[in-house]
Amino acid sequence: MGKKLFYFFVYSNLFIAGCAVAMVDQTYRLLLHTRVNVYFLLFVFFSTICSYSFHWYFTYGCVVPSSRITWLEKNRRVHVVLFFAGLLGSAIFFFFLLPYWHWLLLSAIITFLYSAPKIPHPFFRALRKIALGKTIFLALVWMIVTTLLPLVISGEPWRNDFTLFVVGRFFLIYSICILFDYRDRQDDKAAGIRSLITYLDERGILYLFIFSLAVFGVSTAWLYRYDYSVSVILILLIPGIITACLYNYARRNFSDILYYFILDGLMAFSALLLLIPGIWLFLHP
Repeated sequence: MGKKLFYFFVYSNLFIAGCAVAMVDQTYRLLLHTRVNVYFLLFVFFSTICSYSFHWYFTYGCVVPSSRITWLEKNRRVHVVLFFAGLLGSAIFFFFLLPYWHWLLLSAIITFLYSAPKIPHPFFRALRKIALGKTIFLALVWMIVTTLLPLVISGEPWRNDFTLFVVGRFFLIYSICILFDYRDRQDDKAAGIRSLITYLDERGILYLFIFSLAVFGVSTAWLYRYDYSVSVILILLIPGIITACLYNYARRNFSDILYYFILDGLMAFSALLLLIPGIWLFLHP
């Protein structure tokens, strides 16, 4: 029973929606030092459920054996229900964020570009041939929604530490996405989807991964110049260090739990650490 609930939590996209919420909360706590905008937080939760349910509903089979695909084939209706629930929730809380409609529309368009090649229609199938930036689209929309939008909505004057945090978060997410793309190379080739990772050889993928984590590390460490404590910076760096340590293992082990729970969870890991009262009080006495 516990295993079934765990699979439902992860494979229904409730887990990834929770990660998005935690990352938004971290942006408010760490950069803005204010309470989170509840309307925006709920919009992010429901829109994540909506977009991921849409994406997975149009996913059929895979070359690599997948427990998630097996679960999906038995529970595809769950994604239909959650898609409409997410759509309704997104629509409701969108009206509380109307002044920022253009940012929300931009996020929606980028999200759609990531999933559009899966739609079984000749027009959208044609996008598979030009989907080189699909991983960049995914990392970009995650950065915009969890980091850039909260900063814009807050109305705070832009600061240099905002830029560093935005850049760091994008490249952390992108480095994790590289591992997902590496795992999905055979599926992408079979489906005719062209991505950057399908073009690169092993060395090229490694260099791209190292570059992404290096930019993440430098931009995060640079926050020290803007009065971020060493403790905070170390907590922010932990997910990148773990991702680097998992690189070789993740290229050999394509377990869905490794990817959709551990690697996805690393995006929000530092945010979850900061939610622990003892750690937050230690960092902000």
